Amino acid sequence: MRKTIGIIMGGYSNEFKISLKSGNVVYDYLDKSKFDLYRIHILKEKWVYVDDDNKEYPLNRHDFSVTINNTVITFDCVFNAIHGTPGEDGLMQAYFELIGMPQTSCGFYQAALTFNKRDLLSVLKPYGIKCAPSYYLNKGDEINADDIIKKVNLPCFVKANKSGSSYGISKVYRKEELAKAISIAYQEDDEIIIESFLSGTEVSVGVIKYQGKTKVLPITEIVTENDFFDYEAKYEGKSTEITPARISKEQEKNVIQSARTIYDVLKMTGFTRSEFIFIGNEPFLLEMNTTPGLTTESILPQQAKEAGIDLPMLFENAINEVLS
Repeated sequence: MRKTIGIIMGGYSNEFKISLKSGNVVYDYLDKSKFDLYRIHILKEKWVYVDDDNKEYPLNRHDFSVTINNTVITFDCVFNAIHGTPGEDGLMQAYFELIGMPQTSCGFYQAALTFNKRDLLSVLKPYGIKCAPSYYLNKGDEINADDIIKKVNLPCFVKANKSGSSYGISKVYRKEELAKAISIAYQEDDEIIIESFLSGTEVSVGVIKYQGKTKVLPITEIVTENDFFDYEAKYEGKSTEITPARISKEQEKNVIQSARTIYDVLKMTGFTRSEFIFIGNEPFLLEMNTTPGLTTESILPQQAKEAGIDLPMLFENAINEVLS
């Protein structure tokens, strides 16, 4: 029986253009002989269905339906392709749970937790997940550069706590650069995490639910031309992504174990992509994404392809996991 699927994309953050690209890839690759597909733009100023002629139809937020030519369309499932708020921080997940709408990403608690880097790392530490030494600031806190450097040393990273795609992140080499970096991070969020710089091989690990089981995808090594894996490196070709990663068997075993532990401990569902840096053979967690990029060039689809899962299979499985 054909299913009616709403693909949500856009969002309220600086990542909305990337999300629109991901959502359109999902729309292009899902099997239209099995699914009736509707592209839904979730934007600050409007929630609308956009047809192939770019005509817009407003969503009824009471039940997430849309009326087209006097016919009310309701959805069997929502495919979440929103990066950042409100699709990756738990807001849309909570909304869909309240109205009883199945959706492909994780639950609202898991989304809110993983979107908050500080809270995520705090929750995972008791389970043996290693992370860099860090220092936290909230907007309005006194900034004591000496205390910060004593805790994390130099160089260090200053990051917006709740932001994706490397928005609001700076690498700081000198004490005098801290204030500017903190100001940049505060433009994205009112909470900041300042972390020690870890020098080692960086990898990205995708984990999904596939055919009912937790599946760790082949690991990707990140080699950036820039000083770190920033927005330019991620989206403008200033990095090389090597799948499978050029790491030792011991490193591979350890990072797979860490990624699987994180996914299972947090009772995750849907897609996740976690970033790690190796210090020796030990992986240190940087962050976790629960609606990672889904374009043909994105890391998680690359990993799925290496595992023998093409985009139509990857996207259809996400829907089947929710509706099974």
